Amino acid sequence: MRGRVAGYDCCGGLGNVDIYKAELSVMTRLLGYVDVTDFSFVAAVLCIIFNPLFWNLVARWEHKTRKLSRAFGSPYRACYCLGTTVLLLNFLRSYCFTQAMSSQPKMEGLDCPGAFYVGLAILGVGIVFVFSSFLALGFIGTYLGDYFGILKEARLTTFPFSVLDNPMYWGSTANYLGLSIMPFTEEIYRQKAQQLKKKK
Repeated sequence: MRGRVAGYDCCGGLGNVDIYKAELSVMTRLLGYVDVTDFSFVAAVLCIIFNPLFWNLVARWEHKTRKLSRAFGSPYRACYCLGTTVLLLNFLRSYCFTQAMSSQPKMEGLDCPGAFYVGLAILGVGIVFVFSSFLALGFIGTYLGDYFGILKEARLTTFPFSVLDNPMYWGSTANYLGLSIMPFTEEIYRQKAQQLKKKK
């Protein structure tokens, strides 16, 4: 057990791992809840990948070249333009996500009021983090103003930045997680409407 390499040789190393004995039933069950051939699912995945890739590449390109600021005649106008584009892309992503959630198979364990309220609580926490971050940063601070050379006087340390380093990202993740847990309510109302039709 000498040196740094010895620390990685736990239990004889990876040479003793037999992947053919791996238990995959849990993964197989989870994959049964995802229809990867569904157009809505593919669109949502593409939006989830494209959006942050787009705004990070554009913001870094602007930081290096200042071409957007020159094209718009002002770093503020350029930042507002990019921010509006990012906002519209986020609306598209949210739409694609909700469409995918409504078309995907449902997990039976989430068909209960408890799961709905857990999802609602997670969504509520996410909303608090997203909106408090936006209020603290403002539009320009939220939408990459620092890449345009528009900096705040000091780094924010008030809530929600006193709780998390990246509250906007964590809040957005919580929003999508909460929405993922909640969609069974649509099914409940659909079933109720069907029952009412049968009684008539």
